[in-house]
Amino acid sequence: MWYWLLKYVLLGPLLLLMGRPKFEGGEHIPVNGPAILASNHRAVLDSFYLPLLVRRRITFLAKSEYFTGTGLKGRFQRWFFSAAGQVPIDRTSADAAQDALAAGTRVLGQQKLLGIYPEGTRSPDGRLYKGKTGLARLALETGVPVIPVAMIGTDQMNPIGSKIWRPAKVTVRIGKPIDFSRFEGMGGNRFVERTVTDEVMYALMQLSGQEYVDIYAASLKEPKPQDIADGKAAVQTPTADRLPDTQAG
Repeated sequence: MWYWLLKYVLLGPLLLLMGRPKFEGGEHIPVNGPAILASNHRAVLDSFYLPLLVRRRITFLAKSEYFTGTGLKGRFQRWFFSAAGQVPIDRTSADAAQDALAAGTRVLGQQKLLGIYPEGTRSPDGRLYKGKTGLARLALETGVPVIPVAMIGTDQMNPIGSKIWRPAKVTVRIGKPIDFSRFEGMGGNRFVERTVTDEVMYALMQLSGQEYVDIYAASLKEPKPQDIADGKAAVQTPTADRLPDTQAG
């Protein structure tokens, strides 16, 4: 119930007013059945505008920190992301990749739409960055189509670090579904998974008009002072490349 109230009553009207969104290619979203919506990631608002404009409900895999906060802010975040239908994933555990795959497979097995950001985090400068292969593994394991989604203008309305939204023109552009049935039974093959991921990223580049950069976006983000103090700044998990993506990073 809260999902639809947020969409049509509590938050949606404000987003429509501020973003004056244009929706293109909606006919490529299936009326029923599972599919992966693979989107570029410019701003936190990506996770608001995509569900707002797609008629069907979309589920994202969200980092568990959104559900474990304390105090008033923590309780509000937990309520908001739960109400929005987000599924928490612990990205720090040793089994993070397998847990994310299992969660995504469960959502798709329920015939739902699953939203994924292959870049793994928001673009730090508006360019499109290398995709993580967890998307490919999920697509190959489940056999569902991958639908590329280009978010345009959300970073103008909600720049990184900004606390207040500003009016800006937003476009959500849906591409044609990509069928990877030719790779059936080849899940787990890293070469195939990279090929699938790169094909999705190429489609996103064409849809969005972004410049493509062949490195991971997370590698450009400056570590937080606390991470440096804790000695975590240079830590890379061996499964990081295989994680299906989460919500805003």
